[in-house]
Amino acid sequence: MKPTDLRGILQYIPRFREKTFIISVDGAIVTDENFANILLDVAVLRSLNIRVVLVHGAAAQIKSLADEQHIVASNLDGSGVTDAATLKLALTGANRLTHEILEGLSANDLRAACTNAIIAHPMGILQGVDHLLTGKVERVDVDLLQTLIAQGIVPVIPPLGFDGDGKTYRVNSDNVAVAVGEALKAVKLIFITTTDGLFCQGKLIRQMIVGELTTLLEKNKCDFTSETLSKAQHAAAACRAGVQRVHVINGCVDEGLLAEVFSNEGIGTLIYANEYQQIRAAKKKDARAIQLLTQKGVQSDELVKRTRASIEKSLGDYYIFEIDKNPVACVALYVYPEHNKGELASLFVNPSHENQGIGRKLLQFVEAKAREAGLSELLTLSTQAFTYFQSKGGFAEGTPDDLPPARREKYDQSGRNSKVLVKKLK
Repeated sequence: MKPTDLRGILQYIPRFREKTFIISVDGAIVTDENFANILLDVAVLRSLNIRVVLVHGAAAQIKSLADEQHIVASNLDGSGVTDAATLKLALTGANRLTHEILEGLSANDLRAACTNAIIAHPMGILQGVDHLLTGKVERVDVDLLQTLIAQGIVPVIPPLGFDGDGKTYRVNSDNVAVAVGEALKAVKLIFITTTDGLFCQGKLIRQMIVGELTTLLEKNKCDFTSETLSKAQHAAAACRAGVQRVHVINGCVDEGLLAEVFSNEGIGTLIYANEYQQIRAAKKKDARAIQLLTQKGVQSDELVKRTRASIEKSLGDYYIFEIDKNPVACVALYVYPEHNKGELASLFVNPSHENQGIGRKLLQFVEAKAREAGLSELLTLSTQAFTYFQSKGGFAEGTPDDLPPARREKYDQSGRNSKVLVKKLK
């Protein structure tokens, strides 16, 4: 789907209207030539009545200023030790970036304001090391942010925190974004960075449930690239704090923000809370989606062609795998009660969501349904994926004689010569 396709965007508007998105932009992206396009995308979100809060980092600017002034900066990302010289650089760099962001938002007719909404206290001494002027978020001034948002003003939050005495601390922008997302009960947190998403063992993670990400971080933290480790840790923290979805995208990609928000495939990494995906019984409105999904299988000769009318007639046999309320896979279970057998059919996963275990989950789901119904055998027919059913589902090769008579008749008429696979359930 093209992000500029209004028909595609329309389906998302009721779901996102009056919801809060936290957009966290790395400092290196603010100075990238594509940042103007990102702000234009923000203007699109605001025009759709999506509430936006912008958080930004300043690591790239601190490093640049340090190099210019021949200063050894002690803390670039706000997580290490911040001495007085580094804090001075952080103030200069962050204020410059905030001003650039305000200019860009003004150019798009958006009202915005820099805030002191982050109340921080010293990070203190950790493992014997005094972190000096590095701060930790103590709380977020929710009233201030909500007042601005209610007036149509985009809050811009720099990587700085302030205590009750007016003292300034350098804080990590990823941590700020998570804290703000939790405080405002945001539905999305979008990290815009210089990489295509989260990488683990050199491979891009397209999407992952937060529990799996947490396990990876606990057992194989070193498998994440240094550029994305912080994003991975904070994505997991955000989901645990109640943010439903966390996205990590490349800010150098034109229209990337809209493509991530308004398409089912996205362009980067999506980390989601447990309630985000589900398998459910198909509804009348799903007939067209099922037909579109299975059409791709028909074109590759994996599935038998089914008309819209035939799908609607047997809709009660279908199940949908949803992501963000969008069907991305389907399967059917046809029951032959007089023979105590069931047939797994029309299993298809959208190519954009392949290799994510969705097919196996649907296979296991249908098997569980068949067992609940007290069936003794589960059958499936396949021309190309028979090795998948054997290795992943525990099916064994059978013969056409294993099919119920009515199904055998259709099998002979089709001329497809599909392999018949059988799994004993009792």
